[in-house]
Amino acid sequence: MEAAVANKEHTVDIIDKKLRPIKANEALVKMEYCGVCHTDLHVKNGDFGEVPGRVLGHEGVGIVSEIGSAVTSLKVGDRVSVAWFFQGCGHCDYCVNGQETFCRQAQNAGYTVDGGMAEECIVTADYAVKVPEDLDPIAASSITCAGVTTYKAIKVSDIKPGQWLVIFGMGGLGNLALQYAKNVFNAKVIAVDINDDKLAIAKELGADVIINGKQEDVVARVKEVTGDGAHATVITAVSKVAFNQAVDAVRATGKVVAVGLPVETMDLSIPRLVLDGIEVIGSLVGTRADLAEAFEFAAEGAVTPIVQTRPLADINDIMTEMAEGKISGRMVIDFTK
Repeated sequence: MEAAVANKEHTVDIIDKKLRPIKANEALVKMEYCGVCHTDLHVKNGDFGEVPGRVLGHEGVGIVSEIGSAVTSLKVGDRVSVAWFFQGCGHCDYCVNGQETFCRQAQNAGYTVDGGMAEECIVTADYAVKVPEDLDPIAASSITCAGVTTYKAIKVSDIKPGQWLVIFGMGGLGNLALQYAKNVFNAKVIAVDINDDKLAIAKELGADVIINGKQEDVVARVKEVTGDGAHATVITAVSKVAFNQAVDAVRATGKVVAVGLPVETMDLSIPRLVLDGIEVIGSLVGTRADLAEAFEFAAEGAVTPIVQTRPLADINDIMTEMAEGKISGRMVIDFTK
């Protein structure tokens, strides 16, 4: 089968890979689509550690073609996901208290185990979340990572209907965060980016206010709109500047939710953190339950990912375009053609 794998030169090779037989608790999935995420770019570049030969991809959707002898949660013909949270240990404190993505033994698709950017993928059956029948599988691929990541981040922000939320970064993550915030959580949303085209899309998707960070003082504008500052901020941008602005833009007792992964540190005023009761929280993708919820909201039409399908042969071009910030929405590899 064809598969996209990381190499030592920090590009992606398309190779012919043979899969091993599945184990009793596993399923074989014939992949239909796999989105390309900024995390794939980090993995390809070795930012989290070198993994040459690893099959990339954690926004995968496909059809179960074979199940192991012990599998009861899936059947042949089910459409399932291949997500970043590929598997946990199942018995640690994190796994049993609803925080399974923080399991210290967690496996991550496309990084510590082979992912979904291939014609076939082996999954641990109990961790492959089913895709609703009435959800377009191309859209589902984006919900598998970008969607559930932003849905969980909005949940973590504890935003209430009518409160102000600032979302930094209006790319593939940000436009989904905006839709969940508006259409599921009923928040008032300020969208921040430095790209006018992405901000125009944000306005079309329902942003109450848009701010170009190159043209305006973001923090001053947020406070002008909200009064004391936003109730919460969510940072999907891969930028230290955005993280620092997000802290300065919240009101006392505000929450700052970190999602993007710049390879940098952020600045925090300890006196303000203490005296204003600011909470800075990291939000890591979502659990299986979060993903099932995110899928259902998308199936109901509350969220519509902006996607474009491309062939596997374009993977290095897609990575370059992503690194240069040229992509609006999500690029999805199509394995059906």
